[in-house]
Amino acid sequence: MTKLGEFRSLLLSLALAVVLASSAAQAQTYTVIHEFSGYDGAIPTAGVTVKAGNLWGTTSAGGGGSGGTVYELLPGAPWRLVTIVDFADAPEARVIFGSDGHPYTTMSGSGSGYGLVVNLLPPITICKTANCFWRLNELHSFTDSSSDGAKPGYGDLIWDQQGNIYGTTTVAGSAGVGTVYELMPPVPPSKIWTEKVIWNFNGHDGLHPQNGVIFDGNGNLLGTAKEGGANAFGSIFKLTPSGNTWTETNVYDFQGGSDGQYPIAGLMIDSSGNLYGATSDGGSGGGGTVFELSPSGNTYIFKLLYSFSGQSGKNCGPWGTPSMSAGNLYGTTYCDGPNNLGSIFKLTSTPNGWVYTSLHDFPQFSGDGDLPISNVTFDASGNMYGTASRNTLNAGGVVWEITP
Repeated sequence: MTKLGEFRSLLLSLALAVVLASSAAQAQTYTVIHEFSGYDGAIPTAGVTVKAGNLWGTTSAGGGGSGGTVYELLPGAPWRLVTIVDFADAPEARVIFGSDGHPYTTMSGSGSGYGLVVNLLPPITICKTANCFWRLNELHSFTDSSSDGAKPGYGDLIWDQQGNIYGTTTVAGSAGVGTVYELMPPVPPSKIWTEKVIWNFNGHDGLHPQNGVIFDGNGNLLGTAKEGGANAFGSIFKLTPSGNTWTETNVYDFQGGSDGQYPIAGLMIDSSGNLYGATSDGGSGGGGTVFELSPSGNTYIFKLLYSFSGQSGKNCGPWGTPSMSAGNLYGTTYCDGPNNLGSIFKLTSTPNGWVYTSLHDFPQFSGDGDLPISNVTFDASGNMYGTASRNTLNAGGVVWEITP
C-alpha cells in the first residue's frame, strides 16, 4: 500500500472511531420513569435502592400524610409505583435494606418532631390493593437534647458485623451542632433498641454533617461535616474506636480555595482504601469539586480531581455521594450545568487527568425534573437511576433512568 493509501486508511479508521464514540455517547438515553404528583409523594431528595429489579426510595413531602412516603417502583411499560407507607415527618435519606431483609430509613423531623430511625415490616395479611401499606417500626426517636441528636440528614444508614447501626444527625448533641450515633439491637426478650452518641461535634472538628458515615478496612468511621473545621469551610473526620470510646481526627480541613468548600456529600471508599467525595461550592470554577483522599500511613493525601463551573456561593455542586462503576465516578450536581438546574455527570480517569462528561443537563420547563440532590445507583444491566427533587411543571420531582 502506498503512503497515500496508508494515510487514507488511517483517516477512515479515525473517522470510524469518532462515529463509534459518537454512537456510544448518543446511546445514553435519559427517561423519566415516574413523575410525582403530590398525592403519591413529592420532593424526592434521596436516590433509590435496587432490590430484585425493583426500585425503592423516599419522598420528603406529599403522600397521604403530606409528610413524605416510602415507595417501590416496579419495572414495566410504564413503571408502576406502589406506596409502601405514608409519613408525617419528612424522610430525606435513602431506603437501605438490613441483613434481615427489611427496609430501613430515617425521618428528618422537618414535619412534627426531631427525627426518627425506622424500619418497615410487611403487611400481616395478603394485600390485594394497589398500595400495600407496611407497618412502621420505630427504632429511635431523637430528642434534640445535649445527650442526643436531632434531624438526621441525607445519609445512608450502615451496619457493623454485630448488627449495630450508625448514622449522623445535623444538629443537637452537647454543642448543638450535630452527632454521630450508634443504635444497638435489642437483646431478647426486649424489643428496645439502645442509642448511644459516639461523637458530639464542637465546631473545630466540623459542624452539621449532612450525610452519613462509612467504615474503612480497619473499623474506623469516616464522614464529612458541611461546615466548621479549622477553616470554617467543612471537614473530613475519622472516628477510631478504642474500647467503649471513639477518638476523632480531622483527616482534611477544606481551605475554601481550589479544593472547594462545604462538603454536603458523603464519602465512598474503593478496594484500595481511597476515599472519594465532593464539595457543594468553591473550586476554581465556583461550582464545587470532586476530590480523592489516598491513605498514606496514618494520614491521607488530598488530590483535586475536578472543579465544576457554576454559581459560586449557592451550593450548586454535588449534594449526593459520588458512585463508582468500572473505575469511573458518577454523580449529580444540584444547580450547576448550563441551565443552572443541575446535571448528571461522569468522570473518567485518563493519563492526563479526570475527564468530565455530562450525561444529562436538566432543562427548563421540560418535565425532566431539576435540582437533583440524589446520588446515582446502577442495576445489574448497567442502567443508572436517580431522582430530581423538583419538576418545573408540577414541583413534585421525578425518578429518572439513563440506559447505556
